[in-house]
Amino acid sequence: MALKPASSPAVQPSAPPADGAPMITVRDLVLAYGDYVVMGGIDFTVRRGDVFIIMGGSGSGKSTLLRHLIGLNPTRHGEIFYGQADFVHADAEGRRQILRRVGILYQGSALWSSLTLAENIGLPLAEFTDLKPDEIREVAALKLALVGLRGFEDYYPSEISGGMQKRAGLARAIALDPEFLFFDEPSSGLDPVSARRLDDLILAMRDNLGATVIVVSHDLASIFAIGSNSIFLDVDQRAMTASGPPKELLAHPPNPQVLTFLTRGAR
Repeated sequence: MALKPASSPAVQPSAPPADGAPMITVRDLVLAYGDYVVMGGIDFTVRRGDVFIIMGGSGSGKSTLLRHLIGLNPTRHGEIFYGQADFVHADAEGRRQILRRVGILYQGSALWSSLTLAENIGLPLAEFTDLKPDEIREVAALKLALVGLRGFEDYYPSEISGGMQKRAGLARAIALDPEFLFFDEPSSGLDPVSARRLDDLILAMRDNLGATVIVVSHDLASIFAIGSNSIFLDVDQRAMTASGPPKELLAHPPNPQVLTFLTRGAR
């Protein structure tokens, strides 16, 4: 599928594909560090084309859940499936094959400061493909163009703004045309205009790549703008206490904690 470069922050939200096939299934997952249980009893399904929001207050385990989903934290109890593939019990090669289908934008962009933007994006291409150096350079330039950074191939991360660093991180996340895109607090540290532009890019990547998107966020503007489904992690109860489209949870909050979070206590 041909991809269109992001030329303006005017992308409009669109509904996910109608088939809604389950892409990630989580059952009875427990988040823990050693003997300390952060959160328990987590159950949800992410469907094809979703922009799925993991939300909750500080310390609720949002980023910890993301780390479990991509294998950075060991799973103490529960199941995680990518389609029909059992991620928790897969061997090293099985996990590698699953993660080959995943792109990640970390909170701090996680760009290598000693490498240019093109070199940063070329890293996964060099590791997972047989492309030649000039071909990697060409793909890197295309990915940067897709996020509005055409002509910045030879810039270093320190030479561009924070918003541009986020977009460069997104370009690296989509280097391998992933089926799944994970974002950890993507709007953190951005001004409202840059945050909105990143939201638009997330929707564009969902639509252009056909990717399923999972976003950890506490930014209400972003949650309501792009979220098609969500779960709420309650820091006090140490449990998942709500699920559903963010706007529906706001209209019909299942408990006071969800209402407080989605209105910032204004009601």
